[in-house]
Amino acid sequence: MSRRTEALHARMTLEEKLAQLVGYWLDQGGNVVAPLQGEMASDGAAGLAEITRHGIGHYTRVYGTRPVDPAERAAWLWAEQRRLKAETRLGIPALVHEECLTGLAAWKAATFPTPLAWGASFDPELVEEMARAIGGTMRSLGIHQGLAPVLDVVADPRWGRVDECIGEDPYLVGTVGTAYVRGLQGAGVHATLKHFVGYSASTAARNHAPVSAGRRALADVYLPPFEMAIRDGGVRSVMNSYADVDGVPVAADRGLLTTTLRDELGFDGVVVSDYFAVAFLEVMHGVAAGRGDAAAQAIEAGIDVELPSGDAFLGPLAEEVRSGRVDVGVVDRAVLRVLAQKEELGLLDPAAFEDEPSSAVDVDSPRHRDIARRLAAESVVLLRDDGVLPLAASARRIAVVGPNADRAEALQGCYSFANHVLAHFPGHPLGFAIPTVREALAGALPGAEIVHAAGCEVEGADRAGFGEALSAVSEADVAVVVVGDQAGLFGRGTVGEGNDAESLELPGVQRELVEAVVATGTPVVLVLLTGRPYAVGWALDGDGAPGAVLQAFFPGEGGGLALADVLTGAVSPSGRLPVSLPRSTGAQPYTYLHPRLGGPSDVTSADPTPSRPFGFGLSYTSFAYSDLEVDRSAPTDGRLRAAVTVTNTGEREGVDVVQLYGRDVVGSVTRPVAQLLGYARAALEPGESRRVGFDVPVQRFAFSDRRMVRVVEPGDVEVWVGAHAEAVDAADGPARGASARAGRALPGDATPRAVVSLTGGVHEVTPADPRIVGVSVADAETLV
Repeated sequence: MSRRTEALHARMTLEEKLAQLVGYWLDQGGNVVAPLQGEMASDGAAGLAEITRHGIGHYTRVYGTRPVDPAERAAWLWAEQRRLKAETRLGIPALVHEECLTGLAAWKAATFPTPLAWGASFDPELVEEMARAIGGTMRSLGIHQGLAPVLDVVADPRWGRVDECIGEDPYLVGTVGTAYVRGLQGAGVHATLKHFVGYSASTAARNHAPVSAGRRALADVYLPPFEMAIRDGGVRSVMNSYADVDGVPVAADRGLLTTTLRDELGFDGVVVSDYFAVAFLEVMHGVAAGRGDAAAQAIEAGIDVELPSGDAFLGPLAEEVRSGRVDVGVVDRAVLRVLAQKEELGLLDPAAFEDEPSSAVDVDSPRHRDIARRLAAESVVLLRDDGVLPLAASARRIAVVGPNADRAEALQGCYSFANHVLAHFPGHPLGFAIPTVREALAGALPGAEIVHAAGCEVEGADRAGFGEALSAVSEADVAVVVVGDQAGLFGRGTVGEGNDAESLELPGVQRELVEAVVATGTPVVLVLLTGRPYAVGWALDGDGAPGAVLQAFFPGEGGGLALADVLTGAVSPSGRLPVSLPRSTGAQPYTYLHPRLGGPSDVTSADPTPSRPFGFGLSYTSFAYSDLEVDRSAPTDGRLRAAVTVTNTGEREGVDVVQLYGRDVVGSVTRPVAQLLGYARAALEPGESRRVGFDVPVQRFAFSDRRMVRVVEPGDVEVWVGAHAEAVDAADGPARGASARAGRALPGDATPRAVVSLTGGVHEVTPADPRIVGVSVADAETLV
């Protein structure tokens, strides 16, 4: 704590302190973009000068609530910040926060791939580059805090917010999410981790539902990504989960928000409430008798700032303090954290906002568009190909059909400005270029005739358009069928916040359309533009399957161009599944990180085996692994090294995602049959080989033992390199692979398992132990 913040704090009245602990949401205008937003109190009738007479902590979504011109809004914001400095007694500017999950959620701003696509890229470096570009835009507009990334580990694909998540593996989520934090904060904008913690494990995958995850699952699955971003990323803000965990709402859980988050994980920044989460302690959870009680529980638990407004932390909390029911010391603790954050961001500097904002802010620059297209291309996953891809140059007539073939909104996630906000402004222009799949293919293949028909809508049972689509397909050399989701909020769409699914079948009559197109006999490429993995095993295996299937998770403004690059062969696909592709709705929840009892067996007729496993993805070339070398032993508090030679055995260049897996042979509690230890992208020319090395802290094998202490136990572990989570070496036999139960063999071999002896005593993991694993392609000379 600096002398400046101490002196400022010493001058503050109770009202001025509480004003720093709340936000004010400008320009709501009845647009519902948060749960129960319309039922919360609003002081919009009062003038801004009256609302901020004691100061204000945050301004909520200055750019992201309605379509405003960025340059004009920046001019207004600079003037408003100067007014706060001049007209409030303490002269403290407001901290401005915005959503930035798929890029800055503002009109005209670049829209990047959704986080599930970040995970599919397995490319933290590119995600960091993207986040730095996003942060640069935000900082130039006077925005200080971004409400991203989401570090919830996917537990059930029925959950509507899956597209906001990075994947089902904590290590993948942690490494990619930490890269995002570094990029955003490297540009001078504070990142916000959400939703702390366990939010994605909700009952029946329903939004805001109770969470029954045990302490071990929280410690070993849901907390590690947050710990990585705190210890390795230095994140400055955390947001609570709406859910309750074992009956205690996180917003009122001191054990999680203070003991775990601060005392154990070492977080020293500011905790902000998810929108209206403090009031929800009263109106949704029923654990508070009123807003004052809710405020008391939340601030005592560890929430420092109430967002998006001051329903509980203004008048109700003031009454609690004055009555003696809440110690003013907990208010002071939060205020000092907020003042320290504002000082760190430069808001307390005398020169803050004395300059002029840029009058020509380019929020969708060529750099933005280049990053968006590259990340989208890396995230496309090839699930099946019988040779129809890449599209033959001889194809003169291509039918591009399906409800997502010619819609820009279909390329964007729930937290894109288009789907999150512009849905309330019908007919309003997007404000930036975003070629659809049809448009991008037409540009990539100028010599081909592109014929388009939607066939059906994303939702609904109307089959009236089938005839036009089938007519177009029957006269074409090849058909590209683009199906999937429409992202939206609270029932406006098929996926997104509040759009949880009871079935994992494609929405509406889209499956019928695909099957009818395949039945014409025209070669078919199926493109899935979705925000969640669907049960599409029918399209991947069997006689009625399309010739090729591509999975794209809301790839953003460059997604149409990237898909055209992959379809035409300009880019060889390198995306890998960040989530298992479900076999059926009834097999959920499922994770590849299951113990032996969580997989298929002869004692049950139910088969949870996914149709495609975590880490799976094909290429237009092929790769082989050889010469695995792994340390024979490693201390339980040390590191183990592994190296493998990867060779491009095909006829064109490509990028392989080399995946290092391991498992405990025997544990004191049940352990996963496989877990990701490291990964690396390796670009190879035809016939080229490269040695890929991994340096793995043995702590990657840590888990919570029967005492609920995180430990690494001595004993044998197996380590191997594979093309996906189910890849097995032939020597292991079919019992090793869950795919044997499903009756299908998947492409992608694995190296023989190397046995490593972990030596020494039981190592109890401490905060000083490394968490993140350095993974890179070795600098050794390329082997030919």
